[in-house]
Amino acid sequence: MYERTFARLCAYPAEALLDAAGAGAGMRVLDVGTGTGTVAALAAGRGATVVAVDAEPSMLARARRWVPDARLVRAALPHLPVTTGAVDAAVANFVLNHVGDPAAAVAGLRRTVRPGGRIAVTVWPSPQPPLQRLWGEVFADVNGGELPRVAAERDFPRTEEGLTGLLARTGLDDVQCRTLTWTHRADPDEWWTGPASGLGIPGLLLQRQPPATREALRRRYLQLSARYRDADGLLALPTAALLASGVVSRPVPTNGPGPRSGSAR
Repeated sequence: MYERTFARLCAYPAEALLDAAGAGAGMRVLDVGTGTGTVAALAAGRGATVVAVDAEPSMLARARRWVPDARLVRAALPHLPVTTGAVDAAVANFVLNHVGDPAAAVAGLRRTVRPGGRIAVTVWPSPQPPLQRLWGEVFADVNGGELPRVAAERDFPRTEEGLTGLLARTGLDDVQCRTLTWTHRADPDEWWTGPASGLGIPGLLLQRQPPATREALRRRYLQLSARYRDADGLLALPTAALLASGVVSRPVPTNGPGPRSGSAR
């Protein structure tokens, strides 16, 4: 289900992400949070040698179909079983949205990249664009209980300035950030199947509701999403992402986190 819903949404910045990381032929590229392997497959298509990392075995199994020649590793930031300085570029597509310590996650990426190599990341911005705001409107009155959140002292503003500051504080130089905008098109019923399958915060909220409330939320979703329907019946949902990159210009300090056993070289 992820492949037909949220994976298609997250695929849009993939080429720009690899461009920002300078990923090309003959390079060693690390793709963290590879999911179904979209970014890894594009990097391999450019002639790069790819190490693809994800915490979910099911995602790695899907990625194997798209990038059969990549080295697939089960792991999660910041503890990556990759030798320090082993890659020329590291990318993380919408991964920082899901970590409890964003600075530690960026430091984990930085450790794997050789001096002179680049890191590129994407995150969803704040204020939220219409696509993400739609889910907030649908679930506005839902009591979701305790939801996973980044502790205030570890969080960062989800703005160009905030993401730039995060990468700079983690020791990256020549940090650049820009906002990508696009319109995501989806079948209304299929787009609902993401939360209905438990994906993301909307899915977590939906799963916690009794059946009658779930059906009421679905009706509310159809009502609110109607304003985004085109003449062909598909949704045209405006959205955006922050894309930031930086250069690893100095070696990682010797007291930084090191590789675990089974390191990917």
